Amino acid sequence: MKLRVLGILSLLSVLMVIFVSNAMLTSASRELTQELQINRVAALNRFAQVAYDAALDGDSTQLQREMDRYSELYGEGVLIRLQQGTLRSGGLSEDRADVRDAVARANLNLSDTTLTPLQPFGTGPEVISRSFGSASQVLGEAVLEVNTEPARQKLRERWLVVGLAASALGAVLLLAAARVTRWVLRPVHRLNSAVTELEATGRTSHLPEDGPPELRQLSRSFTTMARTVSESIDSQRQLIADTSHQLRNPIGALRLRIDLLQLELQTDREHTAAAGVLAELERVEEILDGVLKLASAEHRAFEDSARGALGPGSCGNRALIDPYPVLQEEVERAGPAAERAGASILLEGPPDPPLILACNAAELAQMVGELLNNAIKYAPGARISVGVRAQSGAAIIEVSDDGPGLTAEERAAATTRFWRSPRNRDIRGNGLGMTIVDKLAGANGGRLLLAERAPHGLIAGLEFPSPVTPPGQEHSHG
Repeated sequence: MKLRVLGILSLLSVLMVIFVSNAMLTSASRELTQELQINRVAALNRFAQVAYDAALDGDSTQLQREMDRYSELYGEGVLIRLQQGTLRSGGLSEDRADVRDAVARANLNLSDTTLTPLQPFGTGPEVISRSFGSASQVLGEAVLEVNTEPARQKLRERWLVVGLAASALGAVLLLAAARVTRWVLRPVHRLNSAVTELEATGRTSHLPEDGPPELRQLSRSFTTMARTVSESIDSQRQLIADTSHQLRNPIGALRLRIDLLQLELQTDREHTAAAGVLAELERVEEILDGVLKLASAEHRAFEDSARGALGPGSCGNRALIDPYPVLQEEVERAGPAAERAGASILLEGPPDPPLILACNAAELAQMVGELLNNAIKYAPGARISVGVRAQSGAAIIEVSDDGPGLTAEERAAATTRFWRSPRNRDIRGNGLGMTIVDKLAGANGGRLLLAERAPHGLIAGLEFPSPVTPPGQEHSHG
């Protein structure tokens, strides 16, 4: 946008300079032409008067003397044709075509005393002519050569002055256009940055009020709107976290009462009903746990986006870690659950040299744990592989299984809150696991990738950019 506005203003500035310069140069040419024409027509009229007197007296000595003196002084030729002969000075002769034409027009009593407008670059002199005599008889013709080179030199000097002035004016106008463009667009750029920051972090800094009045008002309005949006987002996030936390106390009390009630039950039917209530209560607890984890993950993602909006250089509580020990711990932790589900977990060997990435170790463990739990839960009896590798300048942590997998449409929707595949409605879950992993991955500068495993199954990958392998392997083992 800056280039477009600056281009338009620069074009207008250049056109204005060209218009003004052209007007000045045209005026200078007209002025010098009129000045030269007035002087030479006056000289031509003087020669015509002296020639008229000489034609009446029959003595052309004085006329010739004045012609010679004029040619010597101005370097311009004079030709006067009388009935008794033709007088010449300065080497002007009828051999020139323009002189013959001028004499012919004057002989027809047609005066030709208008000079062509001067141009800075041209060649050759011009001639002007007129006849002299009485009202009824032409006694002769006078032709005067006009040397335009001195006037052209003056015009070239003026062109130079005007050109330098135009260049200076153009530079000033371009500088002014650049400053005006910056002044006008600075609030627009700040507003664009603020919109990007608001989109990424849910909040933005106060916009300074500068620039044109309309943009100042727009900045004020946006700041007010952004503050309202930020407060609303914070309020909603806090409400979810507080509500989930506060529900734990009554749910805990309800569980205690159900446990006490079970001690008083007598029949199998009553025990079955109580077990159903307890199962639903456990489901509510599981949902609350998921919501709290999601709220925490979204808060972490929000903090990371806020730091990213302030610029690079801050990675929060992310440290350089070797992810492989984290994978080992999570595989060991998920082992019993996998055995109960008839699944097996294979941890691939560590990469050589070790991959180092910037990530919070506890959150990486939570992400890997969620992916393992999903594979165990939704792919019972499957073979699950866990590994880490480098690929195209990134570190990839993969948890794959040979279970039923997900379709392309299901993979696209898998990170949506509370989404569950229609095939898994009968399996206990809350549909928040993938959402939590996606948020935590984003909070640590990575992303969650879901792909199909051939011939069937699912590959869940955590991609982190720019793995580092320090020569001394200075890293934390989580």
